Amino acid sequence: MKTLIVLLAIAVGSCTLSQAQNTGNISAQVTNLTSAEGEVLFALYTADKFMKQEPDFSGKASITDGRAKVVFENVPAGTYAVVVLHDKNGNGRMDFDSSGMPMESFGTSGSNFQYGPPSWAEAKFDYEGGQKEVEIRL
Repeated sequence: MKTLIVLLAIAVGSCTLSQAQNTGNISAQVTNLTSAEGEVLFALYTADKFMKQEPDFSGKASITDGRAKVVFENVPAGTYAVVVLHDKNGNGRMDFDSSGMPMESFGTSGSNFQYGPPSWAEAKFDYEGGQKEVEIRL
């Protein structure tokens, strides 16, 4: 019986250690901002929420020397996409002109799309835990 308890304790400890190793931080950074107006909004999505629901993680950053950066902490391993908006007027959302074109710069991880909404297939990346850096160009 004591052996069973010891084996069970080792198994639980191993699972906990394994889970702890499969989380970490994702740093997302924009490096090509041409204006220091407003702030930059960052969103980290999984496939089921991508561009449809509130993101799994979010953050915002001020702009310094054409750069803005956030760190998403305690992110479990998985497949994600980062969406970034340069919110020049600070209203917390993307603004559009009368023809429906965005008036503020935006971008995603792994994609430099020109027209239309971002696609999950182009923006996604695999994350195995630990530390990861993602650079987004607007």
